[in-house]
Amino acid sequence: MKARAVEQDLRLLLAVFNWAVTVRDANGKRLVAENPFRGFTVPHEENPRRPILTQDEFEKLLAAAPSVTPAMESLLIRADSTGHRINSIRMLRWSAIDFQANTIRWRGDQDKIGHEHVTPMVQAARSALLGELRRRGTIGDSEQWVFPAPGAPSEPMSRHLARDWWDRTEMAAGIARVPGRGWHSLRRKFATELKGASFKDLCALGGWKDHNTILKCYQLPDPEAMRLALENRGTLRNL
Repeated sequence: MKARAVEQDLRLLLAVFNWAVTVRDANGKRLVAENPFRGFTVPHEENPRRPILTQDEFEKLLAAAPSVTPAMESLLIRADSTGHRINSIRMLRWSAIDFQANTIRWRGDQDKIGHEHVTPMVQAARSALLGELRRRGTIGDSEQWVFPAPGAPSEPMSRHLARDWWDRTEMAAGIARVPGRGWHSLRRKFATELKGASFKDLCALGGWKDHNTILKCYQLPDPEAMRLALENRGTLRNL
């Protein structure tokens, strides 16, 4: 098991016991007398892998997507154009898509951090969704999933299926497998390509609550941007 997965599981275990010591039964007795893990230090990965997907690689994935499944192309465009987590994307319903205002509403109860927000929809994403509608025909209920589970339209596609589609598309595109790279690499790509936006706007666009998370986990150094910064460096004469 990866170190990051172990860290997340241990944090969840600590949270459960912290909750259990505060809850009492009908007789006023605590569910757990004390947290046996109190004071336990959760190990964490010092240098976690955070690979990013380049635009050239993304275009190769996009070209190979239809050979895996018709919906994969739309799913890739949605992830690249919104910068959102794949779990938020796969939980989208058609009622969240406003084609008149060109916006997407991300529900808080389907977001990892419970952050409900609305983002603009770029033309590429709009076209991909309209193509998905044409491919499927009309939808009878706006609460239907945009990306339903194959053979079970009442359920959203699973995260395991999304991962499987990614792996198969990488293989079809002839892109070398990189440990730690997957759907989240598009979220890093989004944050890095939008370095020019204010942190307030970028947080709103990608569904982040804290800009420090963007700096720590998502934005990566860009050699070209660093070169331009050096070329445009000013000269300090007087203070």
